[in-house]
Amino acid sequence: MLGKNLKTVMVIGGGIAGIQASLDLAERGINVELVEKNACIGGRMAQLDKTFPTNDCSICILAPKLAECFRHPNITLHTLSEVKNLSGQPGNFIVKIFKKARYVKAEECINCGQCIEKCPMRVDDEFDMKLRKRRAIYIDYVQGVPSIMTIDKENCLFFTKNACRICEKVCEREAIDFDQKDEEMELNVGSVIVATGYDIFNPKTLDSLGYGRYPNVVTALEFERLISASGPLGGHLTRPSDKNEPKKLAFINCVGSRDIKNNPYCSSCCCMYTTKEAMIAYEHDNEIDTSIFYIDLRAAGKGFREYIQRGCDEYAIKYIKGKVAKILEDDQRNPLIIYEDINTSQVKQLKFDLVILASTMIPKKDAGELAKILGIKINDFNFFKAESYQPQKSSKEGIFLCGTCREPMDIPNSVIDASGAAAKAAEMVMRG
Repeated sequence: MLGKNLKTVMVIGGGIAGIQASLDLAERGINVELVEKNACIGGRMAQLDKTFPTNDCSICILAPKLAECFRHPNITLHTLSEVKNLSGQPGNFIVKIFKKARYVKAEECINCGQCIEKCPMRVDDEFDMKLRKRRAIYIDYVQGVPSIMTIDKENCLFFTKNACRICEKVCEREAIDFDQKDEEMELNVGSVIVATGYDIFNPKTLDSLGYGRYPNVVTALEFERLISASGPLGGHLTRPSDKNEPKKLAFINCVGSRDIKNNPYCSSCCCMYTTKEAMIAYEHDNEIDTSIFYIDLRAAGKGFREYIQRGCDEYAIKYIKGKVAKILEDDQRNPLIIYEDINTSQVKQLKFDLVILASTMIPKKDAGELAKILGIKINDFNFFKAESYQPQKSSKEGIFLCGTCREPMDIPNSVIDASGAAAKAAEMVMRG
């Protein structure tokens, strides 16, 4: 029987904000239903090589939280799942969840990898920003939680051509189950926290920058995967066009942001993560010469200005206050940056081996749809709308917001925001 004043909170989104909110709630003795659309939790943070301002390994920080989230007795994970309906009232919400079939038995799979080795299908790997291929049976990333394989129904030969089934034959634990079905479930919760994260602005719409046409122009998140030890290059940075080691890098800030034609807001952390990526590149190769093109340096966090100064002093990073007008390409496929020097008002040109675009953080493409399901508002930029003086509160009582689903922010602020949302949700369900 559905009861009132339930000590259960649903968290939508399994990135670092959703994980932190879940752990905070679980430690208070509150039951958590964590809903994640992907096959593994971890979100964007799992794709990063390192984090600023400490330059610590991103997955080294995240992995213990993933394990704790998976093992905590008060947290139930619902991966490959989406919220389809919400009804009821604060303290007694009824939520309908649609869960896709994994086609792998969770209790049997030990992530041995034999099925991956034998699978003949290769498709673009979304986790690696489509910079390499994965198999039709896969796990999002090596440290992914839950550590269970998933079959990509859209690309599996059994589902598309009624053929193959090699994974089923080689699995010694008989974990493959092609008869699994999608399912719907109904959960009764006292409160909801939305932590669905963000998407990346596609620079292809900015034709002048050449992204998508020039192979040596990449986005910052693509660069994270290229330089990561777990990425497609194994941590050995080469440029896409000819596999040569780049010696001159350029980072361009504010790509698609602070721009009335695209996104007029600031993404808040681009100045910092381009500095971090330049530092990492220098650590890989001390001969690398890096320039960062910026309009304004916005480094408001604790130690952030010192971090940028450290980039200048210890990593030979050059900061160029300039507005990039266009990127061209020479005969050797080297990007040529044409820019206006803001200090002198002169138009200049510089040649680089590789250009990295700091693309804007934008709302999830399905944010509007989820807002309708939950009955909450979105703001003028399509992020979830929060109250002015209580930023974790949505427009609907009992539903709270945290992390980049409500506005662009870095990882430390997302974690703080998540703890704030968890405190508010806990207050609601504990007081009844």
